[in-house]
This record gives sequence, structure tokens and C-alpha cells, in this order.
Amino acid sequence: MANTAHLVRRQSSRDLNPQRSLDRLELKEMRGRLVVENGNTGSYGATNAAFEDSSPSARIKSGCSSKRGSQIVDGKPIFRPECGEDERESWDSKLTFLLATVGYAVGLGNVWRFPYLAQKNGGGAFLIPYFVMLAIEGIPIFYLELAIGQRLRKGAIGVWNQVSPFLSGIGISSAVVSFNVALYYNTIIAWCLFYFVQSFQSQLPWAECPKVYFPNGSYTSEPECVVSSPTQYFWYRTTLMISSDINAPEAFNWKIALSLVIAWILVYMCMIKGIASSGKVVYVTATFPYIVLIIFFFRGITLKGASDGLRHLFTPTWHTILDPVVWLEAGTQIFFSLGLAFGGLIAFSSYNPVNNNCYRDAVMVSLTNCFTSMFAGIVVFSIIGFKATMVYEKCLSSRNSTIAGLFGGGLDEGQLPPEGTVFNVTNADGVVSSVVMPSLPVCDLEKELDNSASGTGLAFIIFTEAINQFPGAQFWSVLFFLMLFTLGIDSQFGTLEGVVTSIVDMKLFPNLPKEILTGGICLTCCIISMAFSHGSGNYIFVLFDNYSGNFPLLIIALFECIGVAYVYGLKRFADDIEMMTGQRPGLYWLICWKYLSPLAMISILVASFVEIAVDGTGYDAWVPSKGDTERHQWPTWSVVLIFVLVFSSIAWIPGTAIARLFGFVIIDDNEKAWFPANDLKDFHGIMPHEVSTAETLLFCIRADGTEGLCCPTSIVDDEEDID
Repeated sequence: MANTAHLVRRQSSRDLNPQRSLDRLELKEMRGRLVVENGNTGSYGATNAAFEDSSPSARIKSGCSSKRGSQIVDGKPIFRPECGEDERESWDSKLTFLLATVGYAVGLGNVWRFPYLAQKNGGGAFLIPYFVMLAIEGIPIFYLELAIGQRLRKGAIGVWNQVSPFLSGIGISSAVVSFNVALYYNTIIAWCLFYFVQSFQSQLPWAECPKVYFPNGSYTSEPECVVSSPTQYFWYRTTLMISSDINAPEAFNWKIALSLVIAWILVYMCMIKGIASSGKVVYVTATFPYIVLIIFFFRGITLKGASDGLRHLFTPTWHTILDPVVWLEAGTQIFFSLGLAFGGLIAFSSYNPVNNNCYRDAVMVSLTNCFTSMFAGIVVFSIIGFKATMVYEKCLSSRNSTIAGLFGGGLDEGQLPPEGTVFNVTNADGVVSSVVMPSLPVCDLEKELDNSASGTGLAFIIFTEAINQFPGAQFWSVLFFLMLFTLGIDSQFGTLEGVVTSIVDMKLFPNLPKEILTGGICLTCCIISMAFSHGSGNYIFVLFDNYSGNFPLLIIALFECIGVAYVYGLKRFADDIEMMTGQRPGLYWLICWKYLSPLAMISILVASFVEIAVDGTGYDAWVPSKGDTERHQWPTWSVVLIFVLVFSSIAWIPGTAIARLFGFVIIDDNEKAWFPANDLKDFHGIMPHEVSTAETLLFCIRADGTEGLCCPTSIVDDEEDID
């Protein structure tokens, strides 16, 4: 009703204004007809008036005012300001944006890391720190990034430069981290493609050990495979062609190199037209993993041993809640599974209409991500329970057959002589012979259930071993690796979009078409990623995975909260959100942005540094003679590379601030984005906000709207933006 009253008042004011240009009204009518004739009557799309450019230069060309009456379509008010933005891309629909954001946030970590962490850190008890960290760290920062991108309508670099020129390094750091992560993340996609192709063979190549043939025609199983397992051997020796040490790269792995080239070509083809092309692709890449997970769910819960796997996953071990490492891992998992601080979320939301409800989107996508992790955990551990049960029963069968061969039936476990004991056995013919008690295999179902893994070990070793036991294993293998491929590639879109959008907003190559810029970035990444396609490539991958994103992203997100809460200003940010959504963020979100989220990230950083100082760091190197891995320390050059990766990402934050302090301008982007503040206030019926006592006590917001610890920014007042 409030919106209707405002529409009536605005219509009356227009009727009382006889000076409005007739030509301008005709132009509006013609514009409306063009929109309808093009078949785009929704609130999204390039022809939507809400996306037309009303920057000062564009206003001179169009000559239209900054206000226009909102319309009612199908009984719902539609926000349609008179002037809009023509140049910036936009999503085709709200569904496209949501699918792209869900696809970006829901990635491989939901499937191959969350189940492992839950099982390792107390089962069902792990969900308590997990959802606590989601509430104080995950959703607030997700909400912050969507809101700031939608308000300032730029990529990460442009956004933080608009907040303050001294903070422009935050956006550059996000772009650098996104570039580094995109380098190695596409290697996972290449591995999935390789396994996907191998899955079409009549017998899965990791189902049995390969044969070693001798000149006389006889053969035997590969000894290295026998001491490990067929799935381990195929992963380490056939797929990775792994060397025994990071300092000893062996032959170039042309199979993975070719898979990498194909993976980068696919990424480029999906991003060639920006969000216009990637937005269509996400209809497949964001929904297909859920279809496959549902199929695997019904397959998994019908398998023998599935209940044991689920019991093992969710049985709570309550004392683990007191372990600080559990909280550290819960916070880290929340942070990275949502894809925070990469700049991708800011880039995605900058293509949204200014009146999009970013609060609802943040809560919806964050909860979808977390419940996807839980659902994936059920799927994974139902199948791991089946695999563990098969191994356990095979062990029992072998043990029982050994005992039956020595003693016949009817001998209890407690009556067995110790290993190595000499005793007499009477066979069926009555002949007595002396035998030595052999070593019997130890069969333990819980130990087999504990033998799960995280990351590539889960996907390419544990899960493939379970799939080997399925009837029609090829079909399930194709489904599984196609699911991993789609999970990975839409996350890759968002990561790379953060790089591309930042470069476009920086205007580093102002005359270069976006498709050529995207192609250049993909080609550069493809060439550099060849470092992962040789014998030591997996070790370099582990180095990038552990250090290129973890610490830099936490530091970037910390400065994002500082930028909004202490530089841009909480009241100003809350005013912006109220104008965009019609709903002011509550005190809880303001407390998170100013206090709780920064405190959580500082705690994670400190705990991570302490953990590294106490336990050290290294990588698992493959030992062919053992058919297993052993821990090695990083060599000196690797430690230097770690420092380069971390320093090259975060050095931009203090570097640009210092440069600006001495008058050196690194980011020269003073063009203010279009934001029809007055139109939005009228549309939502927003009245000036009165500062409450709680806001004054908690955030030092004064009665005149100014804030303590709030620095001047480069953002002009809303009234100046629209005049």
C-alpha cells in the first residue's frame, strides 16, 4: 500500500508540471515500445531501462531527468527510473544470476572436503562450529560483497577504489588471488576430463593392476600396483606420472597437458561473450551436479553398509567442540566453500538491477551451499560405507578361510594360538604335522571407515575404488566425473570473471574487445599451467592449493570488513542497502561487519600461523617401493615460491595506500556509477533514518549521521550523484 500511495503522489506531481518536454515523453513511449517489441519486459536484460547509463556524460547526451514513475505490472510494482545505464552488461534473468552464484559458490570442496572434515572433527558435533562460523563469518561477508557490488556497480578493483583510493589495493589483491587460483583450479578440471574419457573403456583401467609381460610370454601384475592398490597406482603413476620428489621432475605428462589445453578452451568458449554466454551455460553446470547427487543418493542408500557409513559420519563426538582446531577448520571451510574475497561475487552482483534484493540472495545462496555440503556428505559416506563393508567382509572371508584350513570349523577367536607359535595339526587322513601359526589379517570396520580422504584422494582413489564394486561401473564413473567437471567449471567462471571484470574496470586495455581480453587471459593461464603437467606437477599443485588462496583471501576479506565498517561507514552502507532492497539491515549484520567477522578472521589467521609453527608444513611424496606416500619438507626454492605467492597477493593493499599517500595514482577511476538514489527512496517509501541509541553505543554513530573511526571517502553524496 505504501508503494501505491507514493505512485499516486508522484503521478499527481507530474500532472501539475506542464513544463515537461513533450519530446521527452514521446521518447519514453518509443523506448517502452522497443522493449516490448524485443520481447524483454522483465526487470533484467540489456534493454531494461534500469541498466541505462545516467553518468554525467551520458545525461548530456540523453537530456532526460533523473526521475520517472514506477509502474505496476501484474499487480506488482516495477522499478523503472527514467534514466538508466546502457553500457554495463546485465543478467538475462534473476534465475540466471542465482544459478551462476550458486554454481560459483558450490564447488568441489562441498563434495570432497566437507565430508572428510565432518568425519574427522566429531561427526554431527562438527555441525555446531560449522553453522556458528556460517552465521558470524560466511553469510555476513557474502551479504557485504553482494551489496557493495550492486551499489557501486563495478568489479572488485573499481568498488574498493570508489570506497577510498587508499583501499584500491583490495581489489587488485582479489584479482591477483583469482588469477593464481584459476591457474591450478583448472588442473582439477583437466584431471576430471581425463578420468571421464577413461571411463568409457570396456573395463575401467583402475579396476585391476596392469600386467608386466616377459619375453617368454608370461606375465605378472605390476609390483608397485600390488603393494598399493589399482586405484592408487592409476592415479599416481598413470594419470600424474608422479616423481618421487618435487626436485626431480620426470617426463613431460602430455596426457594431462592435452587435457589442460582442452579445459582452457572449454572455459574460454563458455566465457567468450561474458555473462551473456556464461549465464546460459550455468543452467547446465549449476543444475547437473544436483541431478547426479540425487541419483547417487538413491544408489548409495540402497547399498550394503550405507547405514554404517552414515552412522560413522554423523555420530557426534561432543568433546571435539572444545578443540580450537575444529573451530579453525570449520571457519576455513565456510570461508572457502562460499568463494569469499575472490572478487567474483562483487563482479556478479554488479550486473544486477539496483533494486535487487541482495539480502535474500545472500541468505539463500549461503544456505544452499551449506546444505549441499551436508547432502554431499550423506552421498559420499553412504558409498564409503559400502566400500568399507566390502573390504571388511573380504578380510573376514580371507581370515576365516585361513583358520578353517588350519583347524577346521568350531574354533573361537580366543582359542587361536599367538602368531609364530608351533603347534600340531591332524589332517583328514589322521596324519599329525607341525605348523607355525601364520599372521592373520586384522579386520576392523571402523578402521576402514576412518580410511577416508580429502580432496583428490577422495575423488580419484577412495570413490573410484567404491565405484569399481558397482554393477555397470562405467556408467557410474561417467556420471561421477561429469559431475565433478560441472562443479569445477562454473566455479572457474566466477573466479576468472573476477579477473576479467577488474581489468575491464581498470581500463588497462580500453580499446580491446572483452572476448579478446578473456582469450588472452585464458591463453596466458594455459601456458603457465603447463607447470602442473610433469612429474612434479602434483606437488606444485599442492603448493598452490595450500598457499595461493588461504592466507591472502582471509586478509583481503578482513580489509573488506574494515573498508565498509571503518571507512565507507556502517550508516551509509545500511542506507544504501535500504534504498536497494527497501529493508534496512538489522543490528546483527552491522555487529558482524564491524566486530564479529573481523575477529573471526583474525582468530583463524593467528591459529593457522600457530599451527604451521608447531606442526610445520610439507607435502606427501609418492614412494614407489612402499606403494604409499610419506611426508617431505618443502625445499628452499618452494618456500621462496610460497612467500612470492602470498606476498604478491597481499602487498597491493599496503602498497597502493603508500603510493597514494605520496601522490602516485595506481588506479585512476573517478567515474561514479549510476545509482538513482531519489528514485529508489520514492519507490520504497523510505524516510530519513533516525540514529538509535543502540547504534550510537555500539557503532559510535552520532545524531547527525557521522561515525567515529569513519574516514572520508571518494564517494560523493547521493544527492550529488543524481543531480
